[in-house]
Amino acid sequence: MLTSQARRRLVQKTSSALGLVGTFVLLAGSLVVNAAPASAAALVVEKDIIFTCTGERFTNTSITVKFSAPDSVPAGSPFNLTLGIPALTLGQAVTTATTVSVNAQMTVTGGTVTPGVKPGAQVPVNTTAIPAGNVTYPVAVTAGATGKVTIKPTTLTLGLTSPATPVETCTPSTATDVLEVPIGTGGGGNTDEIVSYTCTAGTETPATVDIKITPTMPTGAKANQDASITWAAAVQTTGDELKVPTTGFPTGSKYFATVKASGAGAPATATGEAAITGTAGQSLTTLPNVTIKVRPTTTGTVTITPGDLAFGTSATAATLKCTAPTTGLPTFTFQVAAATSTPTDDPTGTSTPTPTPTKTTTVIVTETPTTRTTSPTARSSKTPKDGVATGAGGDAGPDGRMFVLAGSMLILAAGGGGLLMRRRAARG
Repeated sequence: MLTSQARRRLVQKTSSALGLVGTFVLLAGSLVVNAAPASAAALVVEKDIIFTCTGERFTNTSITVKFSAPDSVPAGSPFNLTLGIPALTLGQAVTTATTVSVNAQMTVTGGTVTPGVKPGAQVPVNTTAIPAGNVTYPVAVTAGATGKVTIKPTTLTLGLTSPATPVETCTPSTATDVLEVPIGTGGGGNTDEIVSYTCTAGTETPATVDIKITPTMPTGAKANQDASITWAAAVQTTGDELKVPTTGFPTGSKYFATVKASGAGAPATATGEAAITGTAGQSLTTLPNVTIKVRPTTTGTVTITPGDLAFGTSATAATLKCTAPTTGLPTFTFQVAAATSTPTDDPTGTSTPTPTPTKTTTVIVTETPTTRTTSPTARSSKTPKDGVATGAGGDAGPDGRMFVLAGSMLILAAGGGGLLMRRRAARG
């Protein structure tokens, strides 16, 4: 009796100890999760710069523009500077669909910027509200530069592509506001980038959709071999929503992502695809990852830029199509090495191997039939002695499966007996 009580107390203490250990482990895990970084997104440097605006096109007298770039850029390489233009308000609604035009003037130290007018957000008809949008300016880091690339905005001109006048002129409210981009060994334009697509579906109103592109570029690419690019895309909240058309997607629709390629003899375009589903009017936030294969033909650097996106039964018969801008696109690169070859005795590959002759030996066996006196045509038969002669069990004894079954039953019985003894010990 005392022994049974002692065992019961031991079991209770063991269970309590395990419960306490589990509680401590769960608490420690929660602390670790809460202390972990909220996101593993691509690293960027950002700067909100306030502009004071005057003019007759928009009613905005002050806007905040977000300047952003990769957190590290290598010397001698390009990167993309993104300007996040906030939502704007027109002084008078337009009667024809158009887009915002952005012309940013900047002074760059440690690099050079490619200036020009960039298309921004889509301007809806018969409304004065314009959604936010992004524009991109390529910046080339000076070869051999160290420290930081400093970008200082001077003026920002906002207007419409049609009609082109009047415009709104904006200047930084604080003359000392700059964006500083560290020069290091970063990927430059090979991190994720935001592209503003113009998406159309039939006669529905076009939408300006900001999509973040996060490609995984190939490593170890070889000439005359397929190089695989993983193309990931996510819809941002800075632009319009990307919605399934009101008519829905046809059965068997796919998502097609096209890229443009140049360098190392790569083809001009390449497309990847993945299955896509969605109900009519549904917002699409994350697009499927697609694998895009590019086959360079020589060694060198392949440069990839985003192309159009299509949703439908084929890339050419799209129910929903998103067109990429023609300028200001981010670039992604990968290196191509020479293909390795295995030496052979026949470098031309034209010779035909000589087959090895096969020696055949024919053995003739003459069997003398047994003579029967009753009938010269009678045949005799002989029953095999065991299973070897027939291929079956024959009279060889019990089937091996019986031993397996018996063994399994013994194991189950032993396990059940052990559990029963353990339960009685705990109760005693």
